[in-house]
Amino acid sequence: MPRAPFSERDAREAFTSLVACAKVEGEFSRGHHNLNHVVQPPGAVSARLPALRGHERVTIRQRIGDALPVVIRTWQDEAEILDALRGVLPHVPQCLVRHGDMTVLSYVQGVPLSTICRNGKRVEPHLIPALAGLLADMTQVRRKDLPPLPLSWPRNGRDSRAFLQTLALATEEQIRKRNWSKFGGLFATLGIPEDAMVRFAERVPKMTSRSFSFLHTDLHRDNVIFSYDGDPPLICVDWELATFGDPVHDLATHLVRMDYPHDQWSEVMDAWHTAMDHRCGDAVQGAERDLRHYVDFERAQSVYPDVMRAVTSLGDKFDQRDLDAATHAVHRALVAAEIPLRLKSVPDEQAIERMLFRWNVSNGKRHSKDRNKLTIAWKRDIRVPEHPKFPAWAVRDALFGEGAAPADHVFKGTAHLSTAVQVRGIPLPVMVRRKVGPANPRERRYLNEHAVLTAIEKSGVKVRAPRVLALGTSHRQLKDQFTIHSYEGPKGEIRHPDHPTEGLLPYEADDLVDQLCELTQIDCDELGSDTLGQDFYHGLRLELLRMVSQLPKETLALARELGLPGNIVRLGEILDRHMVTPRRSVLLHGDLNPWNLVRREDWTGLTLIDWEMAMVGDPLYDLVRHMHLTPTSPDIRHRLFTRWERRMPEECTKGWNEDWNVYRWIETVRSAYVDLDRLVTGDSLEAPNVRRAVDTYAMTLKTATASLGLRDRSTANPYLALALAWPDHGQTRTHEYPAEV
Repeated sequence: MPRAPFSERDAREAFTSLVACAKVEGEFSRGHHNLNHVVQPPGAVSARLPALRGHERVTIRQRIGDALPVVIRTWQDEAEILDALRGVLPHVPQCLVRHGDMTVLSYVQGVPLSTICRNGKRVEPHLIPALAGLLADMTQVRRKDLPPLPLSWPRNGRDSRAFLQTLALATEEQIRKRNWSKFGGLFATLGIPEDAMVRFAERVPKMTSRSFSFLHTDLHRDNVIFSYDGDPPLICVDWELATFGDPVHDLATHLVRMDYPHDQWSEVMDAWHTAMDHRCGDAVQGAERDLRHYVDFERAQSVYPDVMRAVTSLGDKFDQRDLDAATHAVHRALVAAEIPLRLKSVPDEQAIERMLFRWNVSNGKRHSKDRNKLTIAWKRDIRVPEHPKFPAWAVRDALFGEGAAPADHVFKGTAHLSTAVQVRGIPLPVMVRRKVGPANPRERRYLNEHAVLTAIEKSGVKVRAPRVLALGTSHRQLKDQFTIHSYEGPKGEIRHPDHPTEGLLPYEADDLVDQLCELTQIDCDELGSDTLGQDFYHGLRLELLRMVSQLPKETLALARELGLPGNIVRLGEILDRHMVTPRRSVLLHGDLNPWNLVRREDWTGLTLIDWEMAMVGDPLYDLVRHMHLTPTSPDIRHRLFTRWERRMPEECTKGWNEDWNVYRWIETVRSAYVDLDRLVTGDSLEAPNVRRAVDTYAMTLKTATASLGLRDRSTANPYLALALAWPDHGQTRTHEYPAEV
């Protein structure tokens, strides 16, 4: 029935009466995007709006103005979509009247499939061909009857790869960007990069060309209605997310959103293939191969709405059961998106719970066991007393600001999650640091970072390092340990610091040596003198053997294939060939890679950050390890050694000229194992220092095997050699799809 014209006054008065009636007598439901009222239109309203006549019940749908933008919309007006379907799918809802942000739809009499068969349950076999038939029926809608497509849509109506890339970029524009200002910090904390969807679009492979058709894209159990009269038996509702593109995309969204058990996927796919073969045979070409790419996209894009809905589901006052449910939902979304988005790691549920708690409290919500709404309870660790320039109230404010920090204030490294915040009343920003994940056997920690930084500050030596402002645990239930440091980035604002990633400038090399010399003045007795024992090289050798012995068997097996010793006895025999001259033990930074060096804006030198791998030992090792981790030209290397020998106490430098190559050698061997393990496991690849190391692994392996006096066997298999040289290795894991996908 065509919508009859009516005056603005008639519309306003009729809608007022209709909505008032619906609020009193109608059935109300709230979706993610709309408020829906089902009501019997009063006779007086039907008289003024003739389009309502003959309808016992209607649905009043109102778009929620402040709803999160969590879906991709090809067209903004559902009424135009429903008009296009009328001739082909006559039983779908019709738009009867539209006024402002509200529409009146014809009511579909029936029972949702979700009422009879909940998510995750097997769907009755006789229903599956009917559901596949619904998807096939949609291909009969003609393109010319649909509203105009966005300019971003592929001009070629058969380019499946371009269509999937368009969907990924639409997710970036319509979902990720629109929500990043509010949720970006949380996503960064959870490990989702800002450019995740753009990178997904770039990785879409070549796909089979298929004719585009009309798609529902949201056919889940709530949107399938069993009609009361059985003619037709199933009716689709909620068409606002419909689009025009590759029909395999509709199959993928249906499989995922219907939440079929995995052992039923093949049954659904067979039914879809049969139905499509009758209606649009072109649609099944290459579908089996390309379906996984659309399933990957569905899981990838879903991480944004799933996470945002989970965290916003917690009311102003939430209890532990609410927090547990949100935590589980976020973890499930991250696990599903891990492979498609190539996330480097997924936090465990305990870590996610802490992140959600901090985010919600910082955004004005409160756990039911907390008295105060606008603060986060914390307990001081007595090992770090109150800092005179950072009292208890400043700690509370810093923890409160941490959860609401934007994405560009969050720095995620291999061992710590650091968040820069500005505390009102404190002149400079501070950094809240928390450990992430379990201890990594590759990178053993010897000293407590807060103890090292406290010793540096108390000693008064001329070493630029962060100051420890607080140490404690936040929230008595979660026992989430934190440290607050001074922020050593650019002064006056929070932004990413500048690092000497391409190597040190001459004045920076001088400054680094001068600071290493200053470290010799610190009394190491309280920290733990001789971390690796009196014979530092012997201790370093034992630590390398321990690390190798604890590597996964897959890593050791590949190491043997590449020519590295897979047996620690054999490796130990080779390492025993060398000895070094004993030198006085001093405090070492332990990890002077470029990203742990911050360039100062006043051009006075460098600030040394991230002291978590600090140790007590041979000062030569700190300098050589820096040159191993940082691009160092021969001129800068000569400058470093010359100044170091001249400025260091003699007991710290004797015999260095013969020994520095031994430390360079053992670091190369260590890197050969560590970087190989990261390639195999994909661990910590998001860290820039790790990324650089694994990208040059082929060279590292060649150098290590040569220095061990062994043959590099990676070139025996040319495909393996290419894989080790390729810059995107370590990311070949795949989802466990049903065998047919």
